[in-house]
Amino acid sequence: MQQAGLVVLGISADTPSAQLKFKQQHELPYTLLADQEKKVANAFGVIKEKNMYGKKVMGIARTTFVIDGEGKIARVFENVKPEGHAEEVLAALKSGKTAES
Repeated sequence: MQQAGLVVLGISADTPSAQLKFKQQHELPYTLLADQEKKVANAFGVIKEKNMYGKKVMGIARTTFVIDGEGKIARVFENVKPEGHAEEVLAALKSGKTAES
C-alpha cells in the first residue's frame, strides 16, 4: 500500500503462492514479499526461540518495523498479535510517535 509517502510491505517465509492465496483471502492492499531462505528475517534479528506444543523451536517472531524516509528503523513493534495491531501502528504514525523511547 502506498499513500502520501507511506509504503506498507509484508514479508514472511511462506512461498509466493501461499502469500498470494493469503493476500486474496484477506483482501490485502499491499505487497507481500517472500523470504523463504529467511535471509531478511536473520538480518532483522527476528528468528527467536519459540515454544510450540511444549517444545522449544526456532521460528520467526511476528514483528513490525517502521522505517523512516532515510531508511533507518524508527520503531519496532515486537511480539505482534494480529488483532488490533494495524490500528496501533496507524495511531503511532498519525501521532508522530514512531521514534523509540
